[in-house]
Amino acid sequence: MAIKERAVQHESMAAQVKRELLRKIMNGDLPPGSRLIELQIAHDLNTSQGPVREALCELEALELVVTEPYKGSRVREVTPRDMQEAYTVRAALEQMAGQLAAPRFKGSVANLKKSAAAIREAARKNDIAAYAHHDIHFHRLIVEGSSNRILTRTWDSLAFEVRIQLRLSKGEVDLMAVQEAHWGIIDALDQGDGQLAGELLREHIVCFIS
Repeated sequence: MAIKERAVQHESMAAQVKRELLRKIMNGDLPPGSRLIELQIAHDLNTSQGPVREALCELEALELVVTEPYKGSRVREVTPRDMQEAYTVRAALEQMAGQLAAPRFKGSVANLKKSAAAIREAARKNDIAAYAHHDIHFHRLIVEGSSNRILTRTWDSLAFEVRIQLRLSKGEVDLMAVQEAHWGIIDALDQGDGQLAGELLREHIVCFIS
């Protein structure tokens, strides 16, 4: 039992370290090229190097950190091409998700409307972190509604909440204009029109990076 508890605590600390590093990367405290020294991070966050190493591995999998032999880890620059490629894949995944999820959402979109309202409120306040959080929740509801485990797992692996914040942090997106697309998507799903919902999802995501 004690071993299991220690494992849970370790996992929780690794998640906390990852969250803190993500926060610093997204708000510019750790700009591209910044060195990430395990021992220093562990000292700053009052933990051991194990959770830090695990967090860095997860960030490397998200292509936000790069680790090189004898050079250690540093923050990786996310290029426009990186974003373009990720969102091209996202557009295809969510188009399929919209098509598959429509029967489930037909006449039952209350949760989607609640989520869209939260997105709109975050956009009104220009709160990027809140916008990203509520936006990803909205889209995840649709992805989960597809009832396709591989689609959902692939979508999750691309960590879009992080990518949304990175994109919005550049200050080039009109949040109030972008959020409007969610309501048309809801209407299409409410009518059970998967073809239209899928097309609207794809257009919404492609326009987000155009």
